[in-house]
Amino acid sequence: MSTKIKYRIGKSGVFQGLTIAFAFACVIPLIAILLYIIKAGATKINWHFLTNVPKPVGESGGGIANALLGSMLIILLASIIAIPIGILCGIFLSENKKSKLAYWSRLCVDVLQGIPSIVIGIVAYFWLVKPFGGFSAISGSIALAIMMLPIVIRSTEETLKLLPDSLREAGYALGLPFHRVILKVIVPCGVSGILSGVMLSVARIAGETAPLLFTAFGNPYLSTDMRKPMQSLPLLIFNYATSPYNDWHDLAWGASMILLVWVLLLNIFTKLITRKWKVQL
Repeated sequence: MSTKIKYRIGKSGVFQGLTIAFAFACVIPLIAILLYIIKAGATKINWHFLTNVPKPVGESGGGIANALLGSMLIILLASIIAIPIGILCGIFLSENKKSKLAYWSRLCVDVLQGIPSIVIGIVAYFWLVKPFGGFSAISGSIALAIMMLPIVIRSTEETLKLLPDSLREAGYALGLPFHRVILKVIVPCGVSGILSGVMLSVARIAGETAPLLFTAFGNPYLSTDMRKPMQSLPLLIFNYATSPYNDWHDLAWGASMILLVWVLLLNIFTKLITRKWKVQL
């Protein structure tokens, strides 16, 4: 074996070793965070913790039932607002690749994706909270829906752009109108990528705190009225973790554990859906 070949093999081995080392270095912080949260939060979780509201200062016990319910309702309404709009916008961008409107719309989506969440919260405060005279879960859902839109739009667009034109041509050849080709042929073939984008957008907003500080505000009681302030897991974690009370710190660690498991399950569910609905083209 010549010296040149040995040198190339050695250089390749060094590069491969560096790649593995850097990949492992990226995983270490994630593992450390997971272990720390599990260690601090797992012992605080029980049935009472999940089914009761927080106790007043000075009383032991309490739970996060109001935050769990509030997070579910806020995210559900945000999904109802953002998912249909995002999918329809993604379909438009994928079907009109070269039009000026699609170009500027795509640019706006990219800019929106880069806007910090706290800025979206401030804008929602001046657009919704001040004009309507109070904080509400609806304004929080709208703020989170704005954050969901870019992910849903881009995932839908990129998924549908990967589908071959022969699918559309086959639908038109059978005499189907445009809307039936989209709804019956194109969207079902791209359902894997669309659902992945939807689930990732939900996981993205599940832990957002800044927009809810300016909109939903929080509520120490169990409430289902979306027109009033409502508690959520990120808000509860923020408020209780910065408090001077040890009992509230315990609630914050337990809520962090619940939120971590929630996001983890959403990502696992996304992977399972992607495999189940994957279309071989």
